[in-house]
Amino acid sequence: MMTAYFDNASTTPVDPRVMEKMSTCLGADGTFGNPASTTHGYGWLASEEVEWARETIAQTIGADPREMVWTSGATESDNLAIRGVVEAMRHSTGRSKIITMETEHKAVLDTCANLRDVDVVYLKPDADGVLNLTRLAEVLDGNTLLVSVMLVNNETGVVQPIQEIARLAHQVGAVMHSDLAQSVGKLDWTVETLGIDLGSLSAHKIHGPKGVGALYVKRGACRIAEQQHGGQHERGMRSGTLPTHQLVGMAEAYRIAAEESGVEIKRINGYRERIEAAIEAIGGIRMNGARGVPHIVNVTIDGVDAERLMAAMPEVAVSTGSACNSATLEPSHVLQSMGLSRQEGLSSLRISVGRMTTDEEIDLLVDTLSHAVSQLRSAA
Repeated sequence: MMTAYFDNASTTPVDPRVMEKMSTCLGADGTFGNPASTTHGYGWLASEEVEWARETIAQTIGADPREMVWTSGATESDNLAIRGVVEAMRHSTGRSKIITMETEHKAVLDTCANLRDVDVVYLKPDADGVLNLTRLAEVLDGNTLLVSVMLVNNETGVVQPIQEIARLAHQVGAVMHSDLAQSVGKLDWTVETLGIDLGSLSAHKIHGPKGVGALYVKRGACRIAEQQHGGQHERGMRSGTLPTHQLVGMAEAYRIAAEESGVEIKRINGYRERIEAAIEAIGGIRMNGARGVPHIVNVTIDGVDAERLMAAMPEVAVSTGSACNSATLEPSHVLQSMGLSRQEGLSSLRISVGRMTTDEEIDLLVDTLSHAVSQLRSAA
């Protein structure tokens, strides 16, 4: 049975325009060559496509193309940013502290947990999911090497005050990194307005292909040690043959997002308002976190187990949180850090809409959710 898809914070279907762009780099009559092969035209043409993609993405985030490093996705970008800074700068600066949040994506938390000889400080958010700047200021000092805080939380949609966080980090000479994966096309920002030194980017969250991303590295702000060796590509920061079709797909997705974000955000805000109205009508459902980006809604449903609720709603695809945590039956670490109990966490759902979401699918979601919650509460 086909379902209506409401897990766009996990991944999105590729936009047909992106697929068309990617297809021109795959066949024998396209730009299939190795971009690093500079001895013939096939490589030159592929290299031109790669640089078009680099320039396009850089333009959408307000960066210099020379500040873009290709990766396989935001997870690799997070690893490269954190491990790369520690390896390249810990000894030369004498700094060994990293500050992050308990609500970060596992790509940040697990990377930090696997570092050696580094003091990692994990800050709790306030109950609304937002970082307390006073608490941050209290732990910042001359030993702080890196601060890593995501702009938009992938489970709650909460937006962090990255500009202020970056300002505080820079006051003590620390490097500022932010995972930007959920923010592209959903918020109006540039790397300059955010004030960050490093930014992790993904394609598949905005209707681009999986398996490709980038790391923004501000020129002159920090040093990054290569974590993947084999050719000194990407100005010595990341080796490997570049997948031209994926890079142009990512760039096309970013181009479309930049051009259409105004209209799309307005439409998605309308969908969110309808979902919020339905939640209020059902009753006994609480929103988790300060209102952030429009496409992510996280709720706790009193008296209903989320796993049982999803089983009672086979017509709609929703989630209990990050896809990176789906292998565990434990409640979301994000919600628990915000103060929710274990039971409240197990009664929470994430609903996330996207470009392909339709009015009819919203109708289906509202009706299905209302019926399933009523049915499960009656049976309790």
